Amino acid sequence: MQQYKKYNNLVIFLAELRKSIRLLGISLILMTIAIFFLSTGLITVFQEHLREKLYFFSVAGPFLAHVKVAFFGAVYALMPLLMYVLWKAMGKPFAVTGRKLFWFVFATCFLFYSGTLFCYFVTLPYGVEFLLSFQSESMKAVISIGRFVSFVTIFILAFGVIFELPVFMVFSAQVGLFSRQVFEKNRRFAVLGIAILAALLTPTPDVVNMALMGGPLYLLYEAGILVIRFLRIDEQRAASHALSTALKEKE
Repeated sequence: MQQYKKYNNLVIFLAELRKSIRLLGISLILMTIAIFFLSTGLITVFQEHLREKLYFFSVAGPFLAHVKVAFFGAVYALMPLLMYVLWKAMGKPFAVTGRKLFWFVFATCFLFYSGTLFCYFVTLPYGVEFLLSFQSESMKAVISIGRFVSFVTIFILAFGVIFELPVFMVFSAQVGLFSRQVFEKNRRFAVLGIAILAALLTPTPDVVNMALMGGPLYLLYEAGILVIRFLRIDEQRAASHALSTALKEKE
């Protein structure tokens, strides 16, 4: 019965997601085309932390770099729509609708944009400066525009995604996947996972940059626990389960 329920939830999720795929695809294409005409300015913004000239090593290099930036800008601008579609599909099997759906979308977008801004203004400058500090008179940087754009966009998006941790913690508690006690008892494993993630995603292996990513991420982990406690999600699920059990026994 439990396996059937999980399978049914998956089918509902995929069916709901399928309805919005076409809308997302069209929106992404149109937004990418629109932002393509602004991509030169965006590359200039990315280049502010570099203070070096960018080079290309193929005829299509500059064009492809502009396409990458335009696509990144489209994903960034359409994040509210993307999150609405995702949460609507994920929440439907678990009755996450109405106000709950709104708050999940709002919190996810807020944390995503906060993470990207934190990355651009705090972590990225330190990372780029550290990496370029190894050049010397006999060893100068010749940086490909394509690789630089990929590095910056992926790094910024990664920060935005991991900053959404508290929202997914709350959702997992809401649907009964993990309780607050599980998160509290496994803090040490969370710290280890955060340290590994910081080591993998930061552009440099130094302690400062790892701390700039790992520190906020751990604070977000603790914030997720506090939100679950404040909303009394575990208690509500326990009460709902007890009521359901009592009704079944009466039958």
